[in-house]
Amino acid sequence: MTELSTTILRELEDYENKIEMDEVGTVMELGDGIARISGLRNVMAEEMIEFENGTQGLVLNLEPETVGAVVLGDYLKIREGHLVKRLKRLLSVPVGKGLIGRVIDTLGNPLDDRGPIPFKHRRMVEEPAPGIIDRQPVRIPLQTGIKAIDSMVPIGRGQRELIIGDRKTGKTAIALDAILNQKDTGVICVYVAIGQKTSTIAAIVDKLREHDAMDYTIVVSASASTFAPLQYIAPYVGCTIAEEFMYRDHKDTLVVYDDLSKQADAYRQLSLLLNRPPGREAYPGDVFYLHSRLLERAGKLSEKLGGGSLTALPIIETQEGEVSAYIPTNVISITDGQIYLLPNLFASGVRPAIDAGISVSRVGGNAQTKAMKKAAGSLRLEMAQYRELLSFSQLGTEVDKATQKQLARGEKLMELLKQSQFLPMPMEDQVLIFLAAGKGTLDTIPNKLIFDFEKEFLNYVHSIYSEIPALIKDTGDLPDEEKIKEICFEFLEKFTRDHQSQIKQSEDEVY
Repeated sequence: MTELSTTILRELEDYENKIEMDEVGTVMELGDGIARISGLRNVMAEEMIEFENGTQGLVLNLEPETVGAVVLGDYLKIREGHLVKRLKRLLSVPVGKGLIGRVIDTLGNPLDDRGPIPFKHRRMVEEPAPGIIDRQPVRIPLQTGIKAIDSMVPIGRGQRELIIGDRKTGKTAIALDAILNQKDTGVICVYVAIGQKTSTIAAIVDKLREHDAMDYTIVVSASASTFAPLQYIAPYVGCTIAEEFMYRDHKDTLVVYDDLSKQADAYRQLSLLLNRPPGREAYPGDVFYLHSRLLERAGKLSEKLGGGSLTALPIIETQEGEVSAYIPTNVISITDGQIYLLPNLFASGVRPAIDAGISVSRVGGNAQTKAMKKAAGSLRLEMAQYRELLSFSQLGTEVDKATQKQLARGEKLMELLKQSQFLPMPMEDQVLIFLAAGKGTLDTIPNKLIFDFEKEFLNYVHSIYSEIPALIKDTGDLPDEEKIKEICFEFLEKFTRDHQSQIKQSEDEVY
């Protein structure tokens, strides 16, 4: 009898331990990706929930009788009356090296037909930004390979540099070139596509594969056909994936958010459906916090935390060049500078169409090598002066010879800053060509021959004086400026001889 009672008591204890208590609610109302649920009295904001068909959701609104949640999946498969249970955890995604080279959706599921993604652990999507003590100043350059950016609007590792402009002005092209230029640098790149056409995202992935950039890149896709809640959380997912490499592996990372205008639109849609009061341009009052809590997670970590970095390149699309609209002004105030692209420059063939006057980097020379500072230190000022003089001369005013000379110099620099897409230029080559321009070697070269001059000059230096670009690359400084000046004029003589007939023809056309 004693043995029987002991066995029964033991079984009862085991049974009690096996009982799991779930807090369950009911879907009261559903529509446009938003569910109103009653019965989840102890649920917390930002907590994950699960509907009875397995679809997950995220709680955003806590109201007296119900909670408002966004459905992270196909809301059309959920019905009123369906049961919902608390998961008692926050939103997380798989992270780690297994994601490199993959195309994933917002929840970390593969989209590239290459099988499941191997991962050891997950990371919370909403993480606090590192504090002041956990950071160090931005000093190491992140070379984009784009002459106009690396010389005038330099980006450092850990910086947040906004790319802003109207549609079809080359914003994504700049971000892609920056990713391509990280090859063999050890920088892990994450490209987050928000609200774009699926065909556009597929073309971007093909280009990255074509240039072997997927070997160090992860693509997070929240296309235009994706539900608004998934577009809203996509940038945080991309940031979380990059943070794993920054914190755990102490690596430098680059994240492109393309673009945050569409994320703000998705958040506005959710907020209005959740009956949150609208503010300026119908955006909710916390739309600034939407972007500030994302972009503040970028930075350069202190040596104590491993010295990794997260560089953010958010993209914002303007309407008719309206930089003073709500979302553009918000993001400009959060970031450490902006690259502003002009439609009229793009249309006139100046590509990348960067406006040197409005574009600025608040890190400045700290994110440049000594060689680049010496070679292109006065370039920004010269370009700004050229713009001023150009607008002045277009009024029909007569200009003196000094002004004419400055205008001619500015035209040549404009030609020099033009660059084809998917052809990023190494830092040492940029330094050499800017030094050549600074020494006046371009002054006698017709504008239409400047591209040929650049190409042949770099080939000449690499074939005969290969030690010079190698030293610039290794030390980040100029080995012998006088020697480089001699080489510039030595090549100028050769180029003038080789292209004598074309130079003469251009002079005749002028006169």
